[in-house]
Amino acid sequence: MNLLIVNDIVMEANTMASGIPWEKSGIDRVHTAYSAGAAREIIRGNPIDILLCDIEMPDENGLSLIRWIKENGYDIECILLTCHADFAYAQEGISLGVEDYITLPAKYDDIAASVQKVCLRHQKHQEDLRLQNYGKSWLATKAQTLEDNHEEDVRHTPAQIAEECVRYILDHISESELVVNDVASHVYLNPIYLNRIFKKEKGSSISQWIIKERMELASTLLLTTDRPAVEIAAQVGYNNYPYFSTVFKKYFGTTPSQYVKERGGAG
Repeated sequence: MNLLIVNDIVMEANTMASGIPWEKSGIDRVHTAYSAGAAREIIRGNPIDILLCDIEMPDENGLSLIRWIKENGYDIECILLTCHADFAYAQEGISLGVEDYITLPAKYDDIAASVQKVCLRHQKHQEDLRLQNYGKSWLATKAQTLEDNHEEDVRHTPAQIAEECVRYILDHISESELVVNDVASHVYLNPIYLNRIFKKEKGSSISQWIIKERMELASTLLLTTDRPAVEIAAQVGYNNYPYFSTVFKKYFGTTPSQYVKERGGAG
């Protein structure tokens, strides 16, 4: 991660750059600029991930610089520094997507902690983007394969993606650790993006669908076998029987034992 410190007071900028062990916060390289104009030049010529910027500078304030960053499409997380806790500044900063707002004087440990928090969030954001872009590339490749080879079974439409998710869920229904991220990894899509596709196609979220499939399977096993409910719970992914019973009752409106008794099942 690359950090850019912007402060018109040269000594403060340099001291902050050299006085904080930035590597502990996930920063690999620190740049300094003493004006918004100089900051622009650094941003144009270097990959910057996080901006730590003073608001109050004589020629152009930090908010103006951040506005320029957003308007030009740079993916940079911004933290503002100010000597005055001015609500108007904070409000405008929030509207520009500023990640944090630090009132000076502040301890270097606090500044480093704020940068580390934003750094971790930025890393996750970048990973999500990479995963989503990989998923889009995967879909495009599959679509091209279909066009080139006329293979009707290639998965590239939203409906086919949703069906592949359903198949994966059924294949892994007994795994207690099964979560949305597992399904998303299987189809190489961002979990949030995949959930939107799935909900549009199936009318429910992936998490809700996993519960539905588990409950329907549990219902079938309870009514058609004489296996203990605790064993059936484990087979559908619930190692904690009390929790399984709670989910079952919420889904069917009755406990597993009552369900079997009311329907005259084998269990």
